[in-house]
Amino acid sequence: MAVAGTLDRLAYELPMEERQDLLEKLKAQSNISSEPLYEAQGEGAPVAALEEQYAKLPWYYHLYYFFLSFFKNKAPMRIYGDTLVSHLGREIDAAFPGLYDYQKGNLQGEFYQLLSALKEAARFFFEALDLSINRDRGAFYAFLGSLEMGGTHERLQTETDPKNIAQKFPGIAEAEIRQAGLRAMEDAFAAIGEDERDTMYCNARSLYCLKELSSFLFDRVLMTFGPADTGHGPDAAQICSVYTVMEMLGSLNNILFSLRDPPPLTLLESLFIFMLKDKSAAPGFDTEQEIQNLLHRAERAVIIIRNFNRHIPLTKILRCGGRNMSLSPKIVSGGEDWFAVYRDYWKRRVEEQLAAYQLARRRQGILNSFQNFFKGAESRQLSVAAGGVPLESEFALSFLRTFHGTLFMGDINRVLKPIMDEGKFYKPETRAKFIQACHDLMKIEDDIRALEAGIAPSGEYGKRYTLVQQDMSSLMAKQRKIQMVTDEAAMEAEKIIGRVRDAAAVMISILKGILKKEPRGRNEFLVNLADFMGEGSTFAADIAGVIQQFERVLELLDDIEAMERGST
Repeated sequence: MAVAGTLDRLAYELPMEERQDLLEKLKAQSNISSEPLYEAQGEGAPVAALEEQYAKLPWYYHLYYFFLSFFKNKAPMRIYGDTLVSHLGREIDAAFPGLYDYQKGNLQGEFYQLLSALKEAARFFFEALDLSINRDRGAFYAFLGSLEMGGTHERLQTETDPKNIAQKFPGIAEAEIRQAGLRAMEDAFAAIGEDERDTMYCNARSLYCLKELSSFLFDRVLMTFGPADTGHGPDAAQICSVYTVMEMLGSLNNILFSLRDPPPLTLLESLFIFMLKDKSAAPGFDTEQEIQNLLHRAERAVIIIRNFNRHIPLTKILRCGGRNMSLSPKIVSGGEDWFAVYRDYWKRRVEEQLAAYQLARRRQGILNSFQNFFKGAESRQLSVAAGGVPLESEFALSFLRTFHGTLFMGDINRVLKPIMDEGKFYKPETRAKFIQACHDLMKIEDDIRALEAGIAPSGEYGKRYTLVQQDMSSLMAKQRKIQMVTDEAAMEAEKIIGRVRDAAAVMISILKGILKKEPRGRNEFLVNLADFMGEGSTFAADIAGVIQQFERVLELLDDIEAMERGST
């Protein structure tokens, strides 16, 4: 089972009551402060260029810097800029000692420690995003939308459902059902209010900023730090020239400036649900305890981000280091595409619902054919144990099991057994083919039962399937191993179906040959055909009936295969 498909089902199948209950539990357990992460102190406001600031100075300042320019051999405006930088450097040093040496242009040990802590906080969100939105953005936004836009979610679920549309408009064609579903989807989107759109956008913005922060190259900055010239041993002070990391710190500053508020609780809930999805089926898994652990980690991460912003005036350091007093952080763009992703998800969902509806109708049509073929006998379903290997050919195998128990072992076997026991074939190879076909048909039940045992949790395939699901390797490697096990089980199922197909084809060929009339009354298959065709015998009619049944088996297997091929 593909992971993306699992998340997709999670997005629309988890009942609304469970979603709301979980959100209420989170609210009761959460200690995340709503206090801003980034408190702007003029860093984001437009700052006039140095030339403009200098031009606005009183005339006596201009005179003062003019005289200084003679002694320092520098332009007056440059001296003014150096003065501003020096004032700012002293301000940083007084308010945040041990952070930045403005005279040497070095970031110091305190900066290194706080940046290391920020890296660890960002790592939590990297894990959360990797297990959620990075796997399937559409499914994630759909789940988030179910919390923030409950009414829209309910409309999309019910009004686009093909079954509901078919009940509302009896006799409607499948093509019209699709159009009706898409219209209902667009109507639901059009009814989304501005407040809900704004809330979703804020979530998407927060999500994007968290993604940018969690993917920031912290190690590249931290690796530029080294011991001071006067330092000795492992505890020597760590310093780094601010000029070597100006560009990277500018990007980090923009991200932090854009991530002004803590992530909303609904966003955290969605992240937690998707994070815990893979673990929730494990024995003894405690959902509430895991949520508490995640909440604690989220709270800690938020505190560290807020602490970094409070204790590192990054904009001022960049202004001082770059000698650019007009430098200001910029809002990073991102999250604007949330509605396009959300809409694409639901459009895909409508198409998938229609495909599933059409498949269900075809399946029901085939089941009706089964009822006629088996004369009302109940279908004998394949037993796929919970936790066992999923099998795509389950429907075909259930059909063959029912055929074996209701028709083959009864009426068909009564016709074939006398031929196998008493029939004298002209060609030994024909007899061998006939006996082999009978043998393959006789052991249908045994073959299916053996496969059932193999795909059960305690079986050969089932044990391997359980082990690879618990594998801690990468997602792609895990999916590849799961696919290998399911493919091997599917191959065994195909072998069973293939043997039955071949056996039925052999039976049809031989039985038709037996009934074929030759010009001189000689039959090329049975030497003693006359012994079976005595007066009052129904042998010919019985053989013709068996031929029709085998032909019908092949037709129904073709229908099942076409249906399953259309569903993949």
